[in-house]
Amino acid sequence: MDADLTPMPLVLMYHSVEPYTEDPYLVTVSPRRFERQLRWLRRRGRRGVSMRELLAARRAGRGSGLVGLTFDDGYADFVREVLPLLISYDFTATVYVVAGSLGGHNSWDVPGPRKNLMTALDVATVVAAGMEIGSHSLTHIRLPATADDDLLLQTRLSKELLTDLAGQEVSGFCYPYGAVGEREVASVRAAGYDYACAVQTTPVAGRYAIPRTFIGDRDAAPRLYAKLARHRLTAGRAA
Repeated sequence: MDADLTPMPLVLMYHSVEPYTEDPYLVTVSPRRFERQLRWLRRRGRRGVSMRELLAARRAGRGSGLVGLTFDDGYADFVREVLPLLISYDFTATVYVVAGSLGGHNSWDVPGPRKNLMTALDVATVVAAGMEIGSHSLTHIRLPATADDDLLLQTRLSKELLTDLAGQEVSGFCYPYGAVGEREVASVRAAGYDYACAVQTTPVAGRYAIPRTFIGDRDAAPRLYAKLARHRLTAGRAA
């Protein structure tokens, strides 16, 4: 296990942040709740950072107090709702973008609420603000169900497209639905990524399947304390 992943860092997993009336898949956090969660982190002496920043700091022995902030799917509300708050708190984050769906919507959640996705201009805005862009595949499908050729497109082509768009190296990958096995890990590694995020701890947990902690709209301070405690208990086992 890499030194920067021993024990496993605390990484929070978000999706969408915006006002809402229905959220059947529990992917949306209200802006008010999100701001309170950032405030909770700061009061605990923690700073939210991108995965790129987190891993680099831990590699250099400066990771104390840092928490990974990740946002799956690349929703347009990241620019509108999340980015201003991150800047005000001096936090950074990683946004995992579905490379083949820029400017589209979350077709994988039909018949759930339609949510717009970031455009190419939004990606440029996020990068200019100091955030990290990562790949969330090409088309947001379960990778273990794909043929080898399609898996290559989902990992390597998405990286190439986003690297060109962001104007900087895209070093992080995030598995759609957290679905990952040894074949998917090998593909991500071969595509040249530095790390990858999963969801829960898996048999392939490690640099290319970093487990994360789901954060939702019900996560007020008591639940955040519980999730932090659970991470402390399981981080060593995951590593």
